[in-house]
Amino acid sequence: MATEKTQYDDFIVKGFIISALVWGVASMTFGVIIAFQLVYPQLNLELPWTSFGRLRPLHTNAAIFGFALSVIFATAYHTVQRLCRTRMWNDTLSKIHLALYNLTIVLAAITLPLGYSQSKEYAELEWPIDLLIVVWYVIFFANYLMTVIKRKEEQMYVAIWFYIASFVTVPLLFIVNNIVIPAGLLKSYSVYAGVFDANIQWWYGHNAVAFVLTTPFLGLMYYYLPKHIKQPIYSHRLSIIHFWSLIFIYIWAGPHHLLYSPIPEWLQTTGMVFSIMLWMPSWGGMLNGFLTLTQAKDKIKVDATLKMMLAAVTFYGMSTFEGPLLSIRAVSALGHNTDWIIGHVHSGTLGWVGFMSAAALYYLVPRLWNSNLYSEKLANAHFWLGTLGILLYIISMWVSGITEGSMWRAVGENGELVYKDWVEIVEFLKPFRLFRAIGGTLYLTGIVLMVYNFIKTIQNKDSGFVEQDLRIGVKS
Repeated sequence: MATEKTQYDDFIVKGFIISALVWGVASMTFGVIIAFQLVYPQLNLELPWTSFGRLRPLHTNAAIFGFALSVIFATAYHTVQRLCRTRMWNDTLSKIHLALYNLTIVLAAITLPLGYSQSKEYAELEWPIDLLIVVWYVIFFANYLMTVIKRKEEQMYVAIWFYIASFVTVPLLFIVNNIVIPAGLLKSYSVYAGVFDANIQWWYGHNAVAFVLTTPFLGLMYYYLPKHIKQPIYSHRLSIIHFWSLIFIYIWAGPHHLLYSPIPEWLQTTGMVFSIMLWMPSWGGMLNGFLTLTQAKDKIKVDATLKMMLAAVTFYGMSTFEGPLLSIRAVSALGHNTDWIIGHVHSGTLGWVGFMSAAALYYLVPRLWNSNLYSEKLANAHFWLGTLGILLYIISMWVSGITEGSMWRAVGENGELVYKDWVEIVEFLKPFRLFRAIGGTLYLTGIVLMVYNFIKTIQNKDSGFVEQDLRIGVKS
């Protein structure tokens, strides 16, 4: 009987894990830099490519499409082979995907600071890079789908459902939003204009969050959480209901980004209603995660990976409550375009995506390199630094955002704005934004500790990995 190592292609999983670590440190470093630039403008320097306006899209692209997408691909390649009980359909296609994907991120890291941009949120890259993305995405998806088709396991576990939904929807969003007319090698114009352009953009933008930062990480949760605690998911039926309701509702919620804009009122209301409806499936998934975790509640005290999973599910619940709340017109009128939105976004990305990614990596690295984790203490330090960093970040942004929105809306007895000078508001918000930058620095420090922990673990490769039992201190 063939061993698991010879049966499965783990080279590709290792490749994307390394990509995740490199782009994770890079993206979060840029995030910390631009956070301090908002407090100390002199840090923008005099070079255009070091300014906030150039580094901010680099940060978001590296974080979402460099770090998060690397984790998605690593876990997708790892889980599909185990759940289908078969090797990837074509190892060469996997390697081509890895190479072209990383080439794309490098090109993004070059072009964005130089100012080559389509100026669309999460879709800044110019058309030649977009075409390169299409090439490697088709290669990846064909390989993934053929692996599922030739599977030896008849039943498809729900994790694969979430991954497939993501991999089908993302190209639809990407292609529709990025239809442009080239006007040079690194210049193009969108075929859309006006409110139609705005509506297409936020249909794409909102669902990029849905199908890049939510559904694949739910697939990740449904696989690695029960695997780590060696217990089944609390409710398979709930996971299926969670899947179909989330997939149906999420796609229609985009217009809530355009409240009080010129798009038709019925469309704004549709986006708001579907956003509020998202509470139900989102919290269904959160409860499934929590109830699964209760089967190993004693281990949470000593297991950093499980702590991260618990925190990730908690932040998922918080973010999916706050998102629908912010889609309500009266709340949006206060919060839209303020720091509150930044806090909301990072509650989800740092708490849900960041911690769930870290948990998956802590699960994978020791097993793939056949070595026990170098230091559980460092992993616990990573967790506490990350948690403290997130809390500093989001609480400061909540306070800053509500203060900012209130100052914008403040009117005197004559109906005139109380704070006419925008710079006055910016100066008032500096302390909150400094706390945000400090919180980001703490989170980045935790990531650096994780990378160091993994380097030491990999250096000790093939020393033998010993699986820990659920009972504290017992080895299986």
